[in-house]
Amino acid sequence: MAAMEVFNDELRKAGVLKDCDGLRLSREGKRVRFDGQSRTVKDGPFDGDLVAGYWVWELPSMEDAVSWVKRCPNPMPVPSEIEIRPI
Repeated sequence: MAAMEVFNDELRKAGVLKDCDGLRLSREGKRVRFDGQSRTVKDGPFDGDLVAGYWVWELPSMEDAVSWVKRCPNPMPVPSEIEIRPI
């Protein structure tokens, strides 16, 4: 966590970071599955890939975002991934 705080401070100082936060545990969430006109609600916790938190960055290109993510400490104690999406 300390390494992630240092990284977040670097993002702030560079003017890249616009927002960030962690998400509550998946056991507190719900998923709504869509199938045609049918809707099914499933209570958490959920298995598989989960989003644990997010950043909103402002950068000129995807290449710049990849460069920043490569500098990020691993957010998990096991091998993990960070997904980058433009908005």
